[in-house]
Amino acid sequence: MVVTLDIQQPQPYDLVTETIQIAGMAAAFEGTMTVRLSDGHDEFATHIQVGATGLKQFQGAVTVPPETAFTLSRVFLTLADDTGNENGPKVTIPILYGPLILPGYSGWQPYTVQPGDTLIGVAQRMYGTPDYGPIFAANQDILDNANEIYSGQVLRIPRNDI
Repeated sequence: MVVTLDIQQPQPYDLVTETIQIAGMAAAFEGTMTVRLSDGHDEFATHIQVGATGLKQFQGAVTVPPETAFTLSRVFLTLADDTGNENGPKVTIPILYGPLILPGYSGWQPYTVQPGDTLIGVAQRMYGTPDYGPIFAANQDILDNANEIYSGQVLRIPRNDI
């Protein structure tokens, strides 16, 4: 089987900003890929150029317009070569939309859980407030319960410019 579409960036559950960097390998008709972002309530669609013929590396960026009304922080990114064939290859992955996790989201920093840590304690140390919601939301792919974090676990701590 020949791979004609492989998203290498972002990876599933990556935490992204309004500008989403997309990279991978593709063989697209006329060199154009359709990019769709959807949370199930709203959708944003655009295109990126990936080159003309043959399987090639590509990279591009899409910026989610401020008027996009996502209500959930887990967004599905679909990249599709449907410019020449509506049944062409497509890949869908879940990503985490940082601006809905923390106002002013600008990125994240890793934090290694220490013995005795709690999410409330980590939030207090990082944000000056016991509100651990942004930390829990940014790690929803590895955390099932806010009361269960483990020593050595690496968490993403969302940051903002505010």
